[in-house]
Amino acid sequence: MSGLPREVLKWIQSLDLTWQVKTPKWDITNGYLIAEIFSWYFPQDIQMHSYNNGRSLDSKQKNWDLLKNFIKRHKLEIPADVIDGTIHCKEGAAALLLERMYEILTNRVVRKLPPDFEPDFTDRGYQNKLPMHARSTATQSVKNNLRITEIQADSSLILNSQKAQKIINEHIDHRRLERNENPDRFNIKPSIGESSFRHPLPQRQEDGNQEANGPEPERTQSPMSRETSVHFKEVQVKQLDKNALYNMPIQGY
Repeated sequence: MSGLPREVLKWIQSLDLTWQVKTPKWDITNGYLIAEIFSWYFPQDIQMHSYNNGRSLDSKQKNWDLLKNFIKRHKLEIPADVIDGTIHCKEGAAALLLERMYEILTNRVVRKLPPDFEPDFTDRGYQNKLPMHARSTATQSVKNNLRITEIQADSSLILNSQKAQKIINEHIDHRRLERNENPDRFNIKPSIGESSFRHPLPQRQEDGNQEANGPEPERTQSPMSRETSVHFKEVQVKQLDKNALYNMPIQGY
């Protein structure tokens, strides 16, 4: 029952279900126990003979189609991504579903510590606990986070390729973050700009410090911005007389 708060665990055990929930990720994926929990609070709306306790994808889809209609009819605020994550055995989705059901059916709030990161129904939390050399590659990350039931439930190649590409992009972002946090391990050398010495910028004084230290000295105008005082004298050019040029004797003749 790892991943469930204590009050949720005690609540589930008090319902006397068909079998004990040990691993929510696998035990409630087909929706049969979810229907059994709802039947305790809505006996007129949930008929257990309509649900199949099978493990096939077809049994899952039939059970969850009935449950989705029930949730929609009673306007229960359960996110669709949590339901889909539970169907496809995503990490953390089943625990969130049970916690949400506990809050709705008992009108209580689950007391738990805030998570280190937002739940994304991937194995990122498990991967962060592993040493860097044992963490998944991009290919293994797709295998871990894209379930075969997701591909079977929706055979669209475009949709499945988009899901795979999203997992790869997230994996690349996490690897880039690891390289930035541990540059020595990945033998990353600083660039010329990063390794060069830089003088700190002069800090601007606050108004209170300026009054205490006296008025700010007047800034002198840059020589380049001053108006030039150099005057140029106009040069008059005397034009040559063309008639004198024609009457000039030619030497050598």
